[in-house]
Amino acid sequence: MRFLVFLLPWLELFTLIELGIETSALTALGYVLLTFVLGMAILQRQGRGMFERLRETQQGRVMGPQLLLDDMAMGLAGLLLMVPGIISDCAALIVMIGPLRRRLSKWLFGPQPEPYAPERDTTSQVTIEGQYTRVDDDRTV
Repeated sequence: MRFLVFLLPWLELFTLIELGIETSALTALGYVLLTFVLGMAILQRQGRGMFERLRETQQGRVMGPQLLLDDMAMGLAGLLLMVPGIISDCAALIVMIGPLRRRLSKWLFGPQPEPYAPERDTTSQVTIEGQYTRVDDDRTV
């Protein structure tokens, strides 16, 4: 894993050099600038949306954990787009596509446990009135 983290910037640089060779250096530079601006726009949009949802939560509405995870995933995609390179951009596309992201997450980490929610009794409530006596109080010593 450490080797992959060390190798990733070099692979990113290699892919950008190859893009520049195949097209032109100006095209590669334009690609890097375009993905950077797109990543910034995604981060700004997600930040505003997250603050709106937090404000709604303070007003009494409930925010589900899946919504928070989706917001965080889009923020990660924005950050990955800001990193120059084609490999990180492909990873950002995988993170941005929700069904693909969830399927890949299940494949890598296994199924996520469902949050605990106690079952509620949906039958009608019946109150029984009367008197009672505890049997264990009637012991003679």
